[in-house]
Amino acid sequence: MDIRGETEERGVRRIEFTVPRPEPVPGILWLPAGPSRPRPLVLIGHGGALHKETPGVVRVSQALARGPGYAAVAIDLPLHGERVPADERGLSPAQRRERLGLEGWRARNDQSLPQGVADWQATLDVLQAPGLAGSGPVGYWGVSMGTRFGVPLAAAEPRISAAVFGLFGCADENTVVAQAAARLTIPLLYLQQWDDELFPRADGLRLFDLFGSQAKTMHANPGGHLELPRIELEAMIAFFRRHLGGAES
Repeated sequence: MDIRGETEERGVRRIEFTVPRPEPVPGILWLPAGPSRPRPLVLIGHGGALHKETPGVVRVSQALARGPGYAAVAIDLPLHGERVPADERGLSPAQRRERLGLEGWRARNDQSLPQGVADWQATLDVLQAPGLAGSGPVGYWGVSMGTRFGVPLAAAEPRISAAVFGLFGCADENTVVAQAAARLTIPLLYLQQWDDELFPRADGLRLFDLFGSQAKTMHANPGGHLELPRIELEAMIAFFRRHLGGAES
């Protein structure tokens, strides 16, 4: 892993790095300030057309570092962040989606799933080396496109022992995400916006029903796709405390 820089702010270390891959994977690791020690690690999946340091990702990651003392990491998924294709750089998220159309955008992300899963696994390999995030339990948090990539990742990666998904859905039970959901047996928290304009309510409920886990809970809130209430941040931390435990002293 190549370290690109490190800063500290209000008790949280921010480490910028790159994982050597056929296409290098840039990422950010957030840790509590102080000595390194074994602690749970949560992988944070960003949303569509966004990146590893979008405000929602930073908010969740810092809350995990400051609250239960976890490590949190986000990477730029394929075709996102520092990996955006040259002809899409400088465009807004809406403009990038409009160029392909919603279905074309979703199809391109689906085609990137194997690479995204492999990038996450390579990142987890290097972060669990001694002296970094350590070999504590691993969780996953990702909504919207973070769920699109996170469900197949969690189904393929036995080191992930609890996950928070949401703001997504499946109209077809034969998709990669739907089939991966059926294989999951880990504890899950699913966040559903009742008036989501991007993923119909019925598709979100169908995905929740498809999850193979018997330890799954849905939190449904009124509002649209981007109106997830801040109280769910507290719910997420409580969920991970139950299933990942605390940072070791």
